[in-house]
Amino acid sequence: MEDEALADIADRLYGGTLDDFIAARTAAAKDAGRQDKELGAAVRALPKPSVAAWALNMLARHRPDVLAALRGLGERMRAAQNSLDAPALRELGRERRTMLADAVDAARSVAQEQGRSISDAMAADVEETLRALTADERAAAAVGSGRLLKVLSADGINDVDLDGAVALPGLLPAAPATARASAPPAPKTKTEAQAAGPKATAAKTRTTAEHHTQPKPAKPRLEAVRQTPRPASPPALERARAALAEAQAAEEEASRLAGELQDREEQTRAEIALLQQETAELRNRLKAAEESLDRSRKRLAATTAEAKQAVRAADKASRTAMLAQERVLRLAST
Repeated sequence: MEDEALADIADRLYGGTLDDFIAARTAAAKDAGRQDKELGAAVRALPKPSVAAWALNMLARHRPDVLAALRGLGERMRAAQNSLDAPALRELGRERRTMLADAVDAARSVAQEQGRSISDAMAADVEETLRALTADERAAAAVGSGRLLKVLSADGINDVDLDGAVALPGLLPAAPATARASAPPAPKTKTEAQAAGPKATAAKTRTTAEHHTQPKPAKPRLEAVRQTPRPASPPALERARAALAEAQAAEEEASRLAGELQDREEQTRAEIALLQQETAELRNRLKAAEESLDRSRKRLAATTAEAKQAVRAADKASRTAMLAQERVLRLAST
């Protein structure tokens, strides 16, 4: 099928290196256009992903186990939200923080292996998108497709906005409905039906017949491919309660972390005080040693000068003794 051909080409493009995307898309569109002009135009219209989205596409292709683990965590979190299990949500929130950190590291590693490093800001976008993956099944399908175009964001209340977020959204699996369908309108009372009369009945019959007999306009292939059914949103109260439970879990974790950091701060302050005391003692010892060294140098200088004087006096006394001995010898021989 032509749609399958478009999907195959898109998968090859979004699975390649980011720097070569434009050239590869141009070549693929040219090749496809030789056989099918509409397919070639569709390939040419495929958007280039952002760097963070490209890193997530690489993660989806090279480390699908990471996304599968996060998707499973998201299912467990939604189950806990539906049952309003606050303790489970707190525990799952802690687990999600750890898994998100590991997943971002994996995305960095995969991107580096594919010849592109991602900055801290891009890593934050990757983490936010993976967080949205755990919050929304449609977002999980978009990230898992490997055709992501931009980063996603989830606020815990509203559905994740997927407009323009993924190439060929019509090929994504439809997410199950999360809310009850709207109730049908209440039937008219007997009095209202009688008041409407036979004219209303005839008009309704004509409208129904026209609806069944008039042919529907055919949708262009690309429009049909790009339309994604949007499931009904869950009740606002349930989503608000789930967001509250998650916020409480985050607050508890933040309080625990703040307590640990305060303890670490006190310990560091005590270590600094001890080191300052040791530094002062070492400085005093160094000062005393320098003073002792200075005194020793002065004593050495004085001793050296005295030694030189003694050497000179000894030389003089030696010469005097030799002269005296010569005189004695001369007097003894006369």
